[in-house]
Amino acid sequence: MSRAGTKGVSRAEREQQILAVAIEEFGRRGHARASVADIAARAGISKPLVYGYFDSRDGLYLACLHHVGRLLVDAVAAARTHEGSPRHALDTLAAVFTAIDGCRYAWSLLYDPTLPAAGPVHDTAHHYRGRLAGMGAAGSARLLAAAGHRDPLDHAFLDHLWQYTVTAVMRWWIDHPEQSPADMAARSARVLGALGPR
Repeated sequence: MSRAGTKGVSRAEREQQILAVAIEEFGRRGHARASVADIAARAGISKPLVYGYFDSRDGLYLACLHHVGRLLVDAVAAARTHEGSPRHALDTLAAVFTAIDGCRYAWSLLYDPTLPAAGPVHDTAHHYRGRLAGMGAAGSARLLAAAGHRDPLDHAFLDHLWQYTVTAVMRWWIDHPEQSPADMAARSARVLGALGPR
């Protein structure tokens, strides 16, 4: 049973409300520029209450990282129906769209270029990035192997393309909030399909 929060809101519910606002603020402004005061104001609570829940600004960022990191890792891990085929990329994108529909700044938060160069925030972000990169590398290797391509540079090239493609897609989605996960999955299928062989 969760402890009581403020104004009749449970602690667990209040934490989720704060996290939702913080993910967007950190995702939009970056770790270096987002402020706890703005996050508190948007969440309709006091700044000391945020610190009461998360101890520090970095404690709040770490909670955000764990939330979005798990969402993304679980979504990518679940999208394995068509491993070794081009359909795997579309399945992965569709799974990610669905998983982060409620926090579209997840990718921006995890891949924030303003993160500190060392410390718990840096280490946690790199942990989740590493897990995603590992799954992406494994999928790329299987796709290339199925097509008869074994060149390590091809693999490195495809990994690079995939990473930047996903980042571009996520940024585009933020700029088009009216697009649903289903809209984005269908658009990805159309656009990526058009790039394929004729």
